[in-house]
Amino acid sequence: MSDVSTESAERADRGPLRPIELATGAVLGGVTVGLVTIGSVVPLAAALQLVAAVPMGLLAHRYRFRTVATTTVAAALVTFVAAGLLPAMGMAASATIGGIIGGVKRRRGGIVAVFGLSLIAGLAWGAFSVGFLLLFSTSRNLLFDTIRNTSEGVKDLAGRAPQLEPLGNGVAELTDVVLRFWWIYIAGGVLFGTMLTALISWFVLGSVLDRLDWLPGSDRLDAPVDNRPVAPLPVSMRAAGYRYPGAGTEALTGIDLTVDVGEFVAVVGHNGSGKSTLTRLLAGLPPSTGSVERPGSAGLGHLGGTALVLQRPESQTLGVLVADDVVWGLPAILAEQVDVDGLLSEVGLDGMGERETAALSGGQQQRLAVAAALARRPALLIADEATSMIDPDGRRELVALLAELPKRHRMAVVLVTHHEADAAAADRVVHLSGGRAVDRLPAWPKPGHDPRRRPMGEPIMNLRDIRHTYNRGTPWQAPALHGVDLSVRRGEALLVVGGNGSGKSTLAWIMAGLIKPSKGHCELSGKPVSSQIGRVALAFQHSRLQLQRQTVGEEIADWGGRATGSGAVGRALDAVGLDRSLAARSIEELSGGQAKRVVLAAIVASRPQVVVLDEPLAGLDPEGRADIVDLLARLRDSGLTLIVISHDVDDVAAICDRTVHLRDGRIAESVHANEPGAASEPAAQHARTAQPGTSPLPGAAWRIEQGGRP
Repeated sequence: MSDVSTESAERADRGPLRPIELATGAVLGGVTVGLVTIGSVVPLAAALQLVAAVPMGLLAHRYRFRTVATTTVAAALVTFVAAGLLPAMGMAASATIGGIIGGVKRRRGGIVAVFGLSLIAGLAWGAFSVGFLLLFSTSRNLLFDTIRNTSEGVKDLAGRAPQLEPLGNGVAELTDVVLRFWWIYIAGGVLFGTMLTALISWFVLGSVLDRLDWLPGSDRLDAPVDNRPVAPLPVSMRAAGYRYPGAGTEALTGIDLTVDVGEFVAVVGHNGSGKSTLTRLLAGLPPSTGSVERPGSAGLGHLGGTALVLQRPESQTLGVLVADDVVWGLPAILAEQVDVDGLLSEVGLDGMGERETAALSGGQQQRLAVAAALARRPALLIADEATSMIDPDGRRELVALLAELPKRHRMAVVLVTHHEADAAAADRVVHLSGGRAVDRLPAWPKPGHDPRRRPMGEPIMNLRDIRHTYNRGTPWQAPALHGVDLSVRRGEALLVVGGNGSGKSTLAWIMAGLIKPSKGHCELSGKPVSSQIGRVALAFQHSRLQLQRQTVGEEIADWGGRATGSGAVGRALDAVGLDRSLAARSIEELSGGQAKRVVLAAIVASRPQVVVLDEPLAGLDPEGRADIVDLLARLRDSGLTLIVISHDVDDVAAICDRTVHLRDGRIAESVHANEPGAASEPAAQHARTAQPGTSPLPGAAWRIEQGGRP
């Protein structure tokens, strides 16, 4: 294992820029350009230039000098075009300081190294400044005239007071000396300023980089350069295994698998079974043990090589228009050869070439990702959980499309999924459990009907004639909701279902108060919810996007506020069925199911009145879905009002009191569930006496033990 880590480290310091370096450089370089440009053109935002060195320092801390140099040149050119010469020079200066501090941190150096590098950088900047003024005489004369005029002004002001007259004369004499030997003073001033800034930044910027050290910066698809011709098939694994650097156990062990042209292979397993690791080996990542053999290179992303379609469709969409996205990243000569209309027709997006990608539903975005992959004429197409974030109809259609591809093209398709139904159309099914291939997966639990154990109260949220249009008043306006009327009772569990693009997520953001509807009113306890931010908590579909702190405990405490101590953090973890020891765990080490539970624990700590959950089961295997459904039932019984936005109707409907069907931005129908354990009228009447505006989960009601009931 140490040999593999050493080889990876050596590979990272040589050769052309890797995809992760290009991508990170583009993002952090863009952030630096934004900070410098805004700080230069907006007077009140000049302080932004002081933090412009942080993104470049982070880049230098993670990657080699070549990455920093390339990013600096590109960013300086963009800044020059956007704001002019001086901001571009400021951009380069920020990159210099950030590069010194980040580079020394990366090499585990100290202040002596900072002193030496800043001396070299200061001499270089000093020589550049002097050379620039020598070359551009007009700029030099303008600078000198400004200095002389300033000196004369100071002398005149000082001359008005006899006691200050010597000071004015001294300033004038000093100005004459400086302008006579200007090259010495400018070079020396730039040198001194660079060294002083670098030494101060070592303590200030260095501390920031230390705090950001936990952020992930590795590319799990990074593979050694393979100079063989692109030929990914047939690919054969022989006792292949893989262990991630720093991990205590192998993620994959003893895999024997062969994939050849014309095959549609499904890989099925629960979260954490090693499915994604298997796709990385198929895409070219060398195994830690065993072997992976193919006639040429995997050619990930190359013409005729391997293509990946990933879980989140929006993360793969880069073009503004559908047609642009299909050929995004291809050289112009190859892009001209692509039959864009034909590919779109093949994946079920016929006639959508001029539509904006942002207006596509999740299922349509996944189809677009397949079209973009096919534009590169791959021999091997890997769909890694590509069906997990779309509705059931979209999932069935996407699987049918993938199954047809090997019949139409000379290629193979590998579908990675945790839905057994998705594997029905495959030629072969590989079952993974615990990183090993097994004959069959164990039976997974299914959520059962969980009767209500606490009555509902009076209406707490009311939506009247909610309409919303994105980019309203522009040529790109896109209507999302059309007159939604809805009332939600205190303690109710409401399920909102609908296909991708029906307006579910827009409705969730409006109910959370994060966006105001174009028309209509959304009120919580009689007041606009947009004026009560925090009273309605929103759990995103992609839980990881909501977790911003380094550890689980810090995240929960941050949501709970200043008064949230370790005891409150522990009780929040108890409420969602997580062990209290998880509080010290890094956010980056969480599985998908754990991340969703941590978000719910943070919501518990924040004590909202209503919780809106946008696709809480997305991306989870059947066991994880059953766990989350059971958790939602316990939170419902504690008195919390739940609004669940989901297309997993079969799993969630059993614990919800009512189901609202949303179609094309309108409520099509509303169905009340039969409640065998419904509360009696006296109990319900007692619930109505609860005072509005208070948290539905006071005191001990929040302390729900794992598997227990309040």
